[in-house]
Amino acid sequence: MTEEIIIAGFGGQGVLSMGKILAYSGAMQDKEVSWLPSYGPEMRGGTSNVTVIISDERISSPRINQFDTAIILNQQSLDKFEKTVKPGGLLVYDPNGITEPPTRKDINIYSIAATEEAAKIGNTKLFNMIVLGGFLKIKPIVNSEFIQKGLEKSLPPRHHNLIPANLEAIETGKKILNPINVL
Repeated sequence: MTEEIIIAGFGGQGVLSMGKILAYSGAMQDKEVSWLPSYGPEMRGGTSNVTVIISDERISSPRINQFDTAIILNQQSLDKFEKTVKPGGLLVYDPNGITEPPTRKDINIYSIAATEEAAKIGNTKLFNMIVLGGFLKIKPIVNSEFIQKGLEKSLPPRHHNLIPANLEAIETGKKILNPINVL
């Protein structure tokens, strides 16, 4: 099993954190992992993306041009990365701020209203964990126990009190996923 993922959005949406948690979780599950971040110089508010590869086998290169999965959090990223999803692959997106939804018919497309749900919960910082939960419902590439370990590794110890809320947000994401085009 090898899963090649691009997560893309604006800086400040938790794009890099989501990728890091996935990578740590995969590593803790004895998978081979790669985490390759990319972001504009403006950081918060600028474009941000991360490539994550989780595999049972050695990873030859962290640089790839086509992905099994794209997790998209803004229109600019959708415009750039929709075409990079392999036929039969997966695209998950938050419809908030998306003016032109994905149009491909040869991939699986799901929307997840994570921005709206995070606002309902009253904690917008859980946005990325809601999205992560939706992705993991479709592709459970790491076990939930390792997600908790990935959170413990990613978050500084002073923030470990937030882990239960993050795990709850992941479960919420699994519940609110909306299929748009499923092959």
